[in-house]
This record gives sequence, structure tokens and C-alpha cells, in this order.
Amino acid sequence: MGYLIGCISPSYLIGRKKGYDVRTSGSCNAGASNTVIMAGKAAGIFVALFDILKATAACKLGAVLLPELEYAWQITGVSCVVGHMFPVFLGFRGGKGFACLGGVVLAHSAKVFLLMLAIAVLIGFVSNYIAVSTVSMSVIWPVYYGTTTGNWAGAAILAIPFVPDFIKHTENFRRISRGEELRLSYLWKKDTELERIGRDD
Repeated sequence: MGYLIGCISPSYLIGRKKGYDVRTSGSCNAGASNTVIMAGKAAGIFVALFDILKATAACKLGAVLLPELEYAWQITGVSCVVGHMFPVFLGFRGGKGFACLGGVVLAHSAKVFLLMLAIAVLIGFVSNYIAVSTVSMSVIWPVYYGTTTGNWAGAAILAIPFVPDFIKHTENFRRISRGEELRLSYLWKKDTELERIGRDD
């Protein structure tokens, strides 16, 4: 159930409506950041919110429908993140799970979500790369959960997305090393960033 919810891809649907395939355009990532690049900030914000809430919904449904399963919300939440990354309907070519991971955090606690969001924004601004923030949070969040709750089995489940997340960001890190990755400052310095990496779109 969590996996199938994760497979719902608003970034892909918006791209098809606008005449492009998000998997082969821009950064070739079916997520909010590429939607910002291809369709604008408003569309990107919509995609981010949708992906956050679908993961939260998956966690809540897991807890309600499987109350006898101790780690139901963690399992359905992580399954949603994996579904977002590897959606069966899109040839297993999905997004990188950052917003969905936030949705899992939100299902746990709104206060913790705001804390994790603040940390993610700080890492993003300091590094100036979304990829660095995304991969960092896939480690920070389960460690925080385990430390504050003492539930390290649940934390281990929540840490599952780290490996596929890191693998999916491998090319981003290669582009960073070559100076070809769009920085976070693209959001307010679009022309400067496109010129820096040699693109004019």
C-alpha cells in the first residue's frame, strides 16, 4: 500500500500536461526540484507538498489499518519513499525521495518536521546544493528518531532509504565535482547559474 501511494507522481503528470517527460528533461528527476526547473516555482511547490502529504498519508493509513503491527507506520512510510524513487508505473525511474522523507517525519511529529526542515535548509544554504541536504537528512532523521525515542529498530527501518538515496545522488555528486550541478541559488539567480554551467535554457 505504501509503495503504491509512493508511485503516484505529480511531477510526471505535470510534465506530460506541459509536453515533456520529467524523467528525460532538466535534471531527469521526477521530483519537485526538477519541476521547479521545468515548470516553475509554483508547480514545484505543489509537487513538494503533494509528495510530503502522500508519505504522511501512507504512514497514517499503515498505523490505522495495521494497529497490531508494531512498526506499521515506519514500514508503510519507507515503502512510500521507495515507491517514489522506483515507481512501477514509470519504469522504476522516479524522484529522489526528499519530500517523501519529510512526509514520514511529519507523520511522526509536526515539531520534529519543522526542526528537520530547518536543519535541511541550513545544510542546503551552507553547501548550496540540494543533493547534499537530501542525503544528509536521510541519515540525520533516523539517528534523531532513534536517539530521542530509544526505538532503534524503528530507526533502522527509517534508515533504509539512505542507500538508494545515496546511489540516486551519485551522478549529482559527480556533477558537483565537475562544477556542472545547479546550485540551490538557482532559485534566485537563475541566469547566473545557467551561465555558470553552460546552459541557456
